[in-house]
Amino acid sequence: MPAPAAPAPSPAPGSAAAPVPDEGGPLPPVIQQAKSRWVPVRWSELPGWNEDALHEAWSAWIRSCERPGAAFAALCPEIRLLSLASADEQRRWMLRRLQPYRVEPIGTPTEGLLTGYFEPALVASRTRRAEFQVPLYRVPPGLAARKPWYTRQEMETLPEARAALRGQEIAWLADPIDALMLQIQGSGRLRLVDAAGGSQMVRLAYAATNDQPYVPIGRWLLEQGLVRDASWPGIKAWIAQNPQRLQELIWRNPRMVFFREEPLGDLEAAAGPRGAQGVALTPGRSIAVDRDSIPYGTPVWLASSGPVVQLQRLVLAQDTGTAILGAVRADYFVGWGPQAGEVAGRLKQPLQLWVLWPV
Repeated sequence: MPAPAAPAPSPAPGSAAAPVPDEGGPLPPVIQQAKSRWVPVRWSELPGWNEDALHEAWSAWIRSCERPGAAFAALCPEIRLLSLASADEQRRWMLRRLQPYRVEPIGTPTEGLLTGYFEPALVASRTRRAEFQVPLYRVPPGLAARKPWYTRQEMETLPEARAALRGQEIAWLADPIDALMLQIQGSGRLRLVDAAGGSQMVRLAYAATNDQPYVPIGRWLLEQGLVRDASWPGIKAWIAQNPQRLQELIWRNPRMVFFREEPLGDLEAAAGPRGAQGVALTPGRSIAVDRDSIPYGTPVWLASSGPVVQLQRLVLAQDTGTAILGAVRADYFVGWGPQAGEVAGRLKQPLQLWVLWPV
């Protein structure tokens, strides 16, 4: 990936005198990534470019500047200065400092795909009790010594696996589907309740996996013709009608996620969990990408039209996921709680992406 050229002297960030690039001038060359090619385009080709409330994305961009990649480190002082600028000033700065590139797959063209993810908010117990029987685990000792580690089924049935997990319980949930959902999303907010009625808020953040393959249980239900709605509410509705098949369904996904506990004070609660870039996610402005297609910390113009959301906006590539593979592929961070979960669970629609790269 070419490093950005040193910028020429120019007016202060956001200055009304800042020059706007000649939309009729020559375009830079195509940039090749491991899993994508970036094709330069005119700013006018970005759908909704003049309509987005850029200030909503700026806080996510400033968070990316906490751990910027080499291409953006030099721009971060200006990005911070523009946090209180108007949308017009921010837009003019982007026109001057960045070049948009359409993200395309290498080889056979494929349609882009946008899905969604969220941070579940659940009630749990610090100790095992009658109504809380489903454990959530921290990383067990010796995990790295056995790859792949035990499958989900083996962890519940083999004595040696159960012994390795004994004492590693962080908390206990009431619903095994909630536990599976939390593991798939990768983090969650827990209200830990005790027998005396007290409670404490904590966040469980992704720590590791057992290195087993991820198998979507919703896809399995669809392939078997058992459901038409593979959202989390749809899966729970099927379980309510087929409780005898709960274990069979859960064991279809052999991957287990282990967590670490983090505090969740007012400051932490105002943002999402930390993504793979190492910065807190921003609802509606953070996406997970394939890092072999788009580097972490890259500003991205996203366009997606479908039955769940209509999006034409600036987002930041700040996370990844095991199912997020390919050039034009993104997982959209919706936020936390039940409403976010409803949107994330149903979001699956076409996608277009443009990276905004330093000139």
